[in-house]
Amino acid sequence: MFESKPALLALVALSLASFLYVTTEALPIGLLPLIAHDLGASESAVGLLVTGYGLVVVVVSLPLAKLTRRFPRRRLLCVLLAVFAVATFLSAVAWDHGSLMAARMVTALSQALFWAVVTPAVADLFRPAVRGRALSILYAGASAAAPAGVPAGTWLGQQTDWRVAFLALSGLGLLVLATVAAVLPGDRPAGHGAVDGGTSPDRGRYLSIVATTMLSITAAFAAYTYISPFLTGVSGFSESAIGPLLLARGIAGLAGVYVAGRLVDRYGWLTMTGFVGLQVPALAGQYAFGASPVAAVVTICLSGFTLAGLTAVLGSRVLVYAPGEPVMASAGSSMAFNVGITAGALLGGVLLPGAGVRSTALAGALLSLAALAVVLAEPAVSSRRKVVAATTGQALAKVTQPPQRP
Repeated sequence: MFESKPALLALVALSLASFLYVTTEALPIGLLPLIAHDLGASESAVGLLVTGYGLVVVVVSLPLAKLTRRFPRRRLLCVLLAVFAVATFLSAVAWDHGSLMAARMVTALSQALFWAVVTPAVADLFRPAVRGRALSILYAGASAAAPAGVPAGTWLGQQTDWRVAFLALSGLGLLVLATVAAVLPGDRPAGHGAVDGGTSPDRGRYLSIVATTMLSITAAFAAYTYISPFLTGVSGFSESAIGPLLLARGIAGLAGVYVAGRLVDRYGWLTMTGFVGLQVPALAGQYAFGASPVAAVVTICLSGFTLAGLTAVLGSRVLVYAPGEPVMASAGSSMAFNVGITAGALLGGVLLPGAGVRSTALAGALLSLAALAVVLAEPAVSSRRKVVAATTGQALAKVTQPPQRP
């Protein structure tokens, strides 16, 4: 599949980096009581460590990508990983809530740019025929963070000290930094790589993919953000069952990434249509049959499968149809993804007090239907289709035009 061992090693290192970033972003959720007690802060204030982190990623993705789009990718990735390691270390030694928040915001700044840079950097390592599979390996790291990274970090913090968990992440970040610096091929500015625009640049399709990203991710996170109260309040599971259930969902997500990687290079639009289409019955089934424990397990695993697979498909297809520099295209996609996460959580939070936790799955299903409509309309909004039609029309006009008399 992959001919170059250094490229494969770089891919594995960057996949681990994506795992570390997502784990670091969500880790305060599991360690919330410990952090609050140690720093003398309220649990709601500690919760802002996650909310504020996500908002920073949303706000600065595009501006930072624009400012740094001419920087060599290898050098930029090394700087970002160094910032991650240092800022995460500073999180571990924070003396109060304010210093921890400041360190987290610096980490968020590096993550915002990391997602914009890493996707085209990985794509640049491999030939077009296997780029989708390579990107699925990259996103597998991010998908593994929820079922593996956050629980492992939470366990480590509970057994020792919450600071030890952040120190471990910082140390792993240094290891990834050393690997990337050693094996990632020589520096290439954004305008001089093998992937300096989409392989089939198409503004219409690109915008459609961004819209699909925002709608489908909003749909997924409207339900997923409140999955724990759903499983306990609607499905009747005990609190102790939540961890194993989320682990099962995470394993299903890894399967989704694998399937997406196998299909997206050959059947890009059909693969995306299939994953978005599957999200509709997954969330609708969670709403309709969630009171049954068996149905709840099936539907949350199916939604985990579709969400993780969609992440890989969306990242890959953005690079196919990017109308300009891939870093900017990836930044736009990353921003849409993070807007979806935030909007989904907010939507679920609005529905929760009045309509109840079950309504979050229904809202997700309806938004997934809207996303499916956008996907189905994607070929019709293709800019290339319009250009081809216009060119064909001009050619036919010339052929059918009667000859002029001298």
